[in-house]
Amino acid sequence: MGLAAATSDRERRDLVTHQAMDETCLIRFVAGPDGQVAPDLGRKLPGRGMWVAADRASIEMAVKKNLFSRSAKAPMKPASDLADTVEALLVRRCLDQLGLARREGVLISGFEKSAAAIRSGKAAWLIEASDGASDGRGKLLNLARHQSTRVCGAFSADDLSLALGLENAIHAVLLAGGRADRWGQEASRLAGFRPLRPPEWGPDRGLGGGSGSDEDPGDEPVGAD
Repeated sequence: MGLAAATSDRERRDLVTHQAMDETCLIRFVAGPDGQVAPDLGRKLPGRGMWVAADRASIEMAVKKNLFSRSAKAPMKPASDLADTVEALLVRRCLDQLGLARREGVLISGFEKSAAAIRSGKAAWLIEASDGASDGRGKLLNLARHQSTRVCGAFSADDLSLALGLENAIHAVLLAGGRADRWGQEASRLAGFRPLRPPEWGPDRGLGGGSGSDEDPGDEPVGAD
């Protein structure tokens, strides 16, 4: 479940700042029935897109000023909790991709296997349960720091266990490759809504969210004819 047709040279304008940004840094919305605003994280729904930077502040500003109405040139009624909805959808997309990665054999779990993968230099991401014990986590974080492995602690052990089909999933590593690249794009958007690395774990090497002002450039790529 990768990002649909997202490329590094395809840009849209953020409704809030009017800045041209890569699609991977934005959330696409479309007009739904009765003036609703529907998130389209996979960029597959029909209709003219309304694009907002992938962070909570930007979406809340778009809702507060109802920039969607100006963009759609029609009355729109965005839900007050639209940012929460987007966060929940992003969480689900990230977890679903981890499940796919395990079935594809590019995600490994368990402390020893995770440590070995990090030492080998093959680990793109260390994924730690946010509520796991600090001793094992600390050892893996130290290994990851020396190998420049990116770290994610945005999900609980229950979240990871359900996504991976395992009991008590605490430590996992996503191996470098296409799946890790696609997962990283989803994680980058999620980082605008919740920290990928809990502050108490120490300095974050990871990802930032977008920034979030009113006109709509619509669904046409910036610079396109």
